[in-house]
Amino acid sequence: MISSFQDLLTAAKTQDQPQRLLLLLAKADSSTTKRPGVQTGTITPIACVDRLPEEIASFESFVAEADQVSDSWDMVFVASLGGAQGTAPSSEEAEPYLNKMANDLATGQDLTRYLVLDRAANVIALQPSKGFIAI
Repeated sequence: MISSFQDLLTAAKTQDQPQRLLLLLAKADSSTTKRPGVQTGTITPIACVDRLPEEIASFESFVAEADQVSDSWDMVFVASLGGAQGTAPSSEEAEPYLNKMANDLATGQDLTRYLVLDRAANVIALQPSKGFIAI
């Protein structure tokens, strides 16, 4: 089971076919509720990037690179796209999948297929909540 960014990097590097990581930076706007320990709010896509696993040394190096794109992100959604015949997908091949990730987030679709991390690499569990996503 993948439970950290390092687990994801390791898994991506050991697949039968080369992988390309799909990373969606997002901003959370949260509010408190009357239920203790529960926050609700909206999450907005900010930017998408794709990288080969070998291009990311660590989560900290990813954060430094991501901050050059935009430093207003709170979380990153991560997925992996498998290649074929020993070749990793290109950035052009990854683009429709990055667009799908952004659309999934913007339209409130099921996000359980993505690993979601905050800026400190903590895994975030998201749950849909009547038109909003609970964080």
